[in-house]
Amino acid sequence: MNRVLIPAVLALFSATALAADPVVNPAASEIGFSAKQMGVAMQGRFKQWTAQMRFDPKKPEAGQVSFAIQTGSASFGAKETDAELPKPEWFGVAKFPTASFQSSAIKGLGGGKFEVAGKLSVKGNVKDIVVPVALTQAGGATTATGSFTIKRLDFKIGEGEWADTSMVANDVVVNFKLAISGMAPL
Repeated sequence: MNRVLIPAVLALFSATALAADPVVNPAASEIGFSAKQMGVAMQGRFKQWTAQMRFDPKKPEAGQVSFAIQTGSASFGAKETDAELPKPEWFGVAKFPTASFQSSAIKGLGGGKFEVAGKLSVKGNVKDIVVPVALTQAGGATTATGSFTIKRLDFKIGEGEWADTSMVANDVVVNFKLAISGMAPL
């Protein structure tokens, strides 16, 4: 009897351990940013990025989240502005084609709200940040939303004459709405 029971238990354990991680659908998601230039708000977004996650809302402390953002995909939707963003003064895409985020801790706050702490790396500059995230679920789909503010000069975004914060504000608000499939229920 043990010869049948042990393999069955091992097979069940293996199937549970191999359960798929949640998947972010970039085509149905958005990572945006806003900044003020001479007091006027400008909205932009990153068109190309990837995300990986291992996350169970009931065990957030065991989760991990990472993003790789193609800095050359940054766009404000204006041809002349978009042509400036890849230059060394801004994102320096030739030398730094990717910005990244790697979580170091996830804390559940209750009610589908979480704090994700981690390291944000842009242009070779790494800073610790905490990102508030709200999860909602409907019909098997999960949506993660949130926003946080960074100081662009901490990451050397806008160097030289563009370091003047009266021209371009130092605060940049990053906001996101992620469509996720395969996440466990809240």
